[in-house]
Amino acid sequence: MDQKPLNLVIKENFSLLSPGQKKVAEFFIQNVNEAALLTAYQVGKKVGVSETTVIRLAYALGFSGFSQLQEKLRKDWLVRKYPQSEDRPSNMEADSDSHLFTNVIDQERLILQQLLQQLNTNEVLRTAEEIIKADSIYIGGFGSTYGAAYWFYYTLKQFRGNVYLSSPTGFLAEDISDLTEQSVVIIFSFPRYRRESLKLVKIAAEQGSKIIAITNRQLSPIGQVSDITLTTEEQMESDHHSIASVITLLEVLIAAIHHQDIDRISIRQKKLEKVYTEQELFLE
Repeated sequence: MDQKPLNLVIKENFSLLSPGQKKVAEFFIQNVNEAALLTAYQVGKKVGVSETTVIRLAYALGFSGFSQLQEKLRKDWLVRKYPQSEDRPSNMEADSDSHLFTNVIDQERLILQQLLQQLNTNEVLRTAEEIIKADSIYIGGFGSTYGAAYWFYYTLKQFRGNVYLSSPTGFLAEDISDLTEQSVVIIFSFPRYRRESLKLVKIAAEQGSKIIAITNRQLSPIGQVSDITLTTEEQMESDHHSIASVITLLEVLIAAIHHQDIDRISIRQKKLEKVYTEQELFLE
């Protein structure tokens, strides 16, 4: 028991807990710093359950009482705040791993800072406007870009209809044959750039559709030929291309769309929630 972090102990026993105990368990996981200093009564008051429920949770998790559970909470907090206080097989290996992870997070932070500096607000708003007024949206994402493309497709479907998505390996002529001058084609393109992207651009351009590129730089192969280009890592001198920066850029675009089209989006989401409820699609 003592070797396992409390969040793992909770996870292993969560399905066996009562609804009230689950609320307390979630509070412990999300508020370790605060929970480590509170009494059982104070925890119950915070969560909205009785002191007895808090104490029973301790028993349900295998502790002798709340005081032992809280001691475990405090130890986990100290280990998280001061990792070196926990015995490790090799301090040198631990330091090396820590340095590796820190480098990754620092790199992501620099990329997101660069994204904030280079973000062209007018282009984002223009893109949002084109998406809102389009009769249909076709999203192309091939290979490794498909994950981000699918995320955007699924999110945009919550906002409007007539949104379509390519497969990871290509697109069907039948899917894009109905593109019009009022349609928008959004293409995700990052190194190594896929040939399918340029093929899709050519077909969309022939049908007069508006082409929007989500890419790493303005002069990428797709960036050069698109009507609007939104970039993620324009001035980063690195071979690393961050999925975090792509999703963050899309979050900004989604926020702009929501802000400009909130009335229609609200109507659609109410309809969707009705269907979700009738179909019992979600656990919560």
